[in-house]
Amino acid sequence: MKIILNPDQEIVKEVKKALEANDYYCPCKLTHLPENKCMCKDFREMTDGECHCGLYIKFKEVK
Repeated sequence: MKIILNPDQEIVKEVKKALEANDYYCPCKLTHLPENKCMCKDFREMTDGECHCGLYIKFKEVK
């Protein structure tokens, strides 16, 4: 499994700004619960794909 930042630097910049303003809780979540801290539980449990806010992308490495 590999996790990378979104290659779109504009998205990364905007999401990081929103995270800082929101005490590092996912800006896409409405509640400030521990499982909503970035990297949120939803993303950690995914097998592959992009997190909801678009900051991270997870994929299986091909050998």
